[in-house]
Amino acid sequence: MGLGVFDMIGLAASLVFALPLANYAGGRLFAGEVALGAGLLVVAVAMVVLPQYFLNPERLFGALVRGLLPRRLRGGDSPREGSDDGSAEK
Repeated sequence: MGLGVFDMIGLAASLVFALPLANYAGGRLFAGEVALGAGLLVVAVAMVVLPQYFLNPERLFGALVRGLLPRRLRGGDSPREGSDDGSAEK
């Protein structure tokens, strides 16, 4: 997965908020509060993983454009009505 400049900035912004939360979660885990620590650790991981893999702006924009275009203008995802092999019925 190649990251561009804006992707790296977004990842850095996510890490700015996720790392202190993960640090606090680790402290709670070692203090014996397993449920709170594990829950906060899951939230910290989700803060980094979700934007990178599921909220990809390029993928969301592409899906939006494909959904708005008429079927005949979409590129290659609809089968053709006629066949090109010359075996059309007369």
